[in-house]
Amino acid sequence: MPAEPASAKKRIFLLEDHCVVREGLRLYLQQEPDMEVCGEASEAAAALDAIEKLQPDAVVSDVSLPGMNGIEFLKNLKARFPSIPAVVLSMHHESVYAERALRAGALGYVMKKESTAVVVKALRKALAGDYYVSDKVTGSIFHKALLKPGAGKMSEPSPVDLLSDRELEVFELLGAGKSTRDIAEALRLSPKTVESHRAHIKEKLHLDTATEMLQHATLWVEHAGAGELA
Repeated sequence: MPAEPASAKKRIFLLEDHCVVREGLRLYLQQEPDMEVCGEASEAAAALDAIEKLQPDAVVSDVSLPGMNGIEFLKNLKARFPSIPAVVLSMHHESVYAERALRAGALGYVMKKESTAVVVKALRKALAGDYYVSDKVTGSIFHKALLKPGAGKMSEPSPVDLLSDRELEVFELLGAGKSTRDIAEALRLSPKTVESHRAHIKEKLHLDTATEMLQHATLWVEHAGAGELA
C-alpha cells in the first residue's frame, strides 16, 4: 500500500520593513519542518497585493511600517482575507499595542525581544485558530472585561484609548526622547506630518504646551516599559 503523502508545509508571509529582521525570521522559519516562507514585503500596501496573489496560510507583521501602519494593515487584512490569521512581531511593548492589535484582527502578539521559537509557537497557535499573548496581556484583557462602568475610582483616559494608531506611535517615540526629525525618519513621514500628529495629540490629551505633552509621554512610556498595562 503506498505511503501517505507528507503534509504540505504551511505557507507564511512576512511583512517587516527591516531587512535584517525579515531575513533572520525567514531563515529560521525555513528550518521548521511544517513551515515555509512564501513571500515578503516591507510595506503594507505591497503586502496586501502580494497576499491576494499568494494566499498564504498565515502572516507575520510588524506594527511600525512606512505608509499604512501595522494596525491599519491588520484591519485591511481581516476585511479582505478573513480566513488568513496574523501574528504581530513588534519592538513595541505589549502593554502599548497588544490589545489594539487583537482588536484589529491579530491572533498573536510577540515582542521582538523574545526568541524566534516564541514566534513559531504563536504561529502554530494562530494556524490552529487560537490566540497567543503573554499571561500579562490575557490578565489585563479579562480585568477590563470584568470592570463595570462607574465602579471604583475613575482614572484618566489612557493614550491607547484616545489616540489614533499613528498618533500613538508618535506619542510613544516622543516619550522615548525622540525629536520630530527622529520620529519622521523612524516612521518615514515628513516632519510637517509629525508636527500635525503632535498637535492632535496635545489637543486630544487636553495639554497646553509641548513641554507638558513631552512630560506626559515620558511618564507613560516609563509605566508601559515597567509592564503597567494601559
